[in-house]
Amino acid sequence: MNSNSLITLNNDHPEGSESSFYELGERQNKFANNSVVLINYDQTQNFYPVKAKRPFSASEIKGEKSNGPLKLHTLTNKEEYIKRVNDLKHHIHIGDIYEINFCVEFEAKDVDIDPVSVFLKLNQLAKAPYAALAKLDDTYIISASPELFLKRKGDVLITKPIKGTAKRSTDPHEDENLKQQLHLSLKERTENVMIVDVSRNDLSILAQRATVTVPKLYTIETYETVHQMVSTVQCKLKPEQTFETIIAATFPMPSMTGAPKIRAMQLIEEFEQFKRKEYSGAMGYVDEKGDFILSVLIRTLVYNTKTKRLSFAVGSAITHLCDAEKEYEECLLKAKALLKAINGVIPNVQII
Repeated sequence: MNSNSLITLNNDHPEGSESSFYELGERQNKFANNSVVLINYDQTQNFYPVKAKRPFSASEIKGEKSNGPLKLHTLTNKEEYIKRVNDLKHHIHIGDIYEINFCVEFEAKDVDIDPVSVFLKLNQLAKAPYAALAKLDDTYIISASPELFLKRKGDVLITKPIKGTAKRSTDPHEDENLKQQLHLSLKERTENVMIVDVSRNDLSILAQRATVTVPKLYTIETYETVHQMVSTVQCKLKPEQTFETIIAATFPMPSMTGAPKIRAMQLIEEFEQFKRKEYSGAMGYVDEKGDFILSVLIRTLVYNTKTKRLSFAVGSAITHLCDAEKEYEECLLKAKALLKAINGVIPNVQII
């Protein structure tokens, strides 16, 4: 991948992107159909015109060895995480917010990795519906996202927020029990429905009257390392809605902010110890007709070839019902596939 390009892998998911290879042009700041789109959390939008597109199989690419060791560092250790979560819970108790998605970042500096190898290993481990490897200027985005931000097909707009996570078990009986516990959990349902309400509100700005619906609520989707609680919200768009108006009404994804959205974003800026940049933004493809599919950039590694910096972030929903230590463990669970992918191609990965 010597020039701007994007690889998407469907992994047999009915609503995933097609497995495709996109040859891309230079970055533009103005929207155009037939483009790959990257939207950073700060709402910076980048458009890469598609020069060519073709079907693709993961067997077409081969990775190379990467050098180790690799030392990952985070500013937010467990003690600091618990303190900040408890401070955020104070904001919940006084009615400032109801829910917030609080995240921590891991980074490694001066590393030399092969992004293709890491992507292949990550896809092998996670088999995510929106798996993608993008080279955009000096940055590689290595994503195993399970979450759909937006899908537009004609006048129908769909979003599928994820809130609620449970670990997998190698024992089938225990694994099924964990899945059922997640489905019935009051805490996880509370987190999920709050975000569904924010999503409904966002879509109502764009929708024809009385067309916002929730066809699926508290659905459990199973992936290689976790079970996830997923809901589906959709609407029929007003005729005048464009890509720009849709993004303005819905971005960032409510599952990555909280409720109410604006106040949650203000507290994210205050309490998180890093700038999200690509993380929790969105990436995808807009076709020639203006239909599009965008994933949420979670379970995603970002590698800059110029600065030699590798980073990823993980987070969880903070509500009045949450336990700070358990939320920290959830963050580590979400990082599991990413760490395994790195460790699979780079010997001696350490978290310090």
